[in-house]
Amino acid sequence: MLEPAYQVDVVVVGAGVAGLAAAHRLNSAGVTTAVLEAAPGVGGRMSTERVDGFRLDRVGRPLTTSGTELRTVPGLAPLALRRFAPGVLLHRDGRRHRAGAPAPVGGARGALQVARALASAPRGPVAVLPGRTGTPVGGAWDQARLNAALARIAATPVDRLLARPEQAAADALAARGIPARTVDGFLRPLLAALLCDPGLGTSSRGADLALRAFAGGRLSVPEGGSDVLPELLAGALPPGTVRTGVRVTSVSTTSVTTAEHGVLRCRAVLLATDARAAAELLPGLRVPDFHPVTVVHHTTDDPGPALSTGTSLLLDADRGGPVAHTAVLSNVDPSRAPAGRTLISSTVLGTPPDDLDATVRTHLARLYGTPTTHWETLAVHHTPDAVPATPPAYDPHRPVRLLAGLYVCGDHRDTATLQGALHSATRATTALLTDLGATTPLHLADPPASLPHAA
Repeated sequence: MLEPAYQVDVVVVGAGVAGLAAAHRLNSAGVTTAVLEAAPGVGGRMSTERVDGFRLDRVGRPLTTSGTELRTVPGLAPLALRRFAPGVLLHRDGRRHRAGAPAPVGGARGALQVARALASAPRGPVAVLPGRTGTPVGGAWDQARLNAALARIAATPVDRLLARPEQAAADALAARGIPARTVDGFLRPLLAALLCDPGLGTSSRGADLALRAFAGGRLSVPEGGSDVLPELLAGALPPGTVRTGVRVTSVSTTSVTTAEHGVLRCRAVLLATDARAAAELLPGLRVPDFHPVTVVHHTTDDPGPALSTGTSLLLDADRGGPVAHTAVLSNVDPSRAPAGRTLISSTVLGTPPDDLDATVRTHLARLYGTPTTHWETLAVHHTPDAVPATPPAYDPHRPVRLLAGLYVCGDHRDTATLQGALHSATRATTALLTDLGATTPLHLADPPASLPHAA
C-alpha cells in the first residue's frame, strides 16, 4: 500500500504520448510526477505487434514532418523518421500518378510563376509516366494551380486558417472553386488518409490544418514501429516515474484512487487517457464519435517488380474497394520486416466488409498490378475508436483546465493527430504549472517507490 503521508506533485493518468510528453515537461520544471497506466505497456493506440520478425502497427497513421511538436518534446531527440517519397501516388483509371510533391524552389512565389507560365499551355492531359497520359488532377494548368495552392497553405499562419468560415470538409472543397477532377482525384483521397474520415465530415478547419502539415513537410513513419515513439518518451523519464498495470478508479484535485494500491495524494491530477476512459473518471466529460480504422498486414517472398522498388504511399482515387491507402512498408522502413521479406500494410477506413481479407486482396491486386493470392496475411488490426471525429463546429483547442488541480489532455482536446495530442499536453502542463506557481522548481524527490515498476 502507498504511504498515506507521501506527497507527489502531479499524477498523470495514462501513458500514451500525451501523458508521457506532459510528464517530461513537468519533470523539466522540477515537478515530481507519477505516470499511472492501466495497460501492461505504454503507448495506447501507438502500439506495434511483433510477429515472426515483422513489426506491425495497430493503427499506423502516417506522420508529417512539419510542425514543431516532435522536435521540441524532451526525450524524442533519438527518434528516427523514415520518409515516404514526396507527395503521394494515386491510382486512377488503372494507372498510377504522382501528385502533391513539393512546389518548385521559391515556395509559393515559384509555384505561382510556374502557374503563370503554364497559363497558355494546352489544357489537355500531360505525360506523367513513360507511355502513359492523363493525371488525376487534370492538365498542366490544374497541376500548377494545385502546387501553388499547397505552397500558399503551407505558408499560411495557423490562426488565419482557424479564422476561416467553418463547414464540413467535403462541402468546403466543393465551394472553393477547385476543379472537380482535382478534388476527386487528389484532395478527397488524401484528406481521407490524413484524417481517417472517408466521408470528409470533418471540420474544414481541421482539413486545412491537415493540408498545411502535408504541404509543409513529408509523410513518414517512425523507424522500427509506432511504439518506438512512446517507448523513447518513457525511457527518458526518471526511473520509476512510469508505472504500468495500475488502474485508476477515481480522481480528485488532490488524489487518485487505484484498484491495486489505494490512494495516492498529490497536488494536481492530469488525465491523459483516451476520451472514453477520461469520461468514466469524470462523468459529464464530452465523448466524441470515432473513426474506426482497420490495418491489414501482408507479406510475400516473391515481391516481383511491382513491389520491389518505391517508397510511396499509394492512394485509391477511384475508391474501387475497401483499401484507402497502402504501402510496401518494408521499402520505407526495412527494420519492419526480416531480411528478404516484404511487408505490405494497407488501411481500411470505416466499417470493414465481412469478407475483409478476400476483398482487400482483390483490391490490392488492382492497385499494385500483381497477383496477391499467394500473399500471407500476418495480422488484421481493427480499432473501433482509432481517431476522434471532429465535425463542425469544432474547437481544436478544447479546454484542458477543468478545475484548479484537475486537467485533461489528449487528441480529443485538440486536433485528432499525434501533433494535436502533444500540443494538448503542452497546453495542459502550462496551465497546471501556472496554477502551482512553478516558475521555479517546487521540490525534487524520487517517485513513490511503493508503486509497481514499469513492464
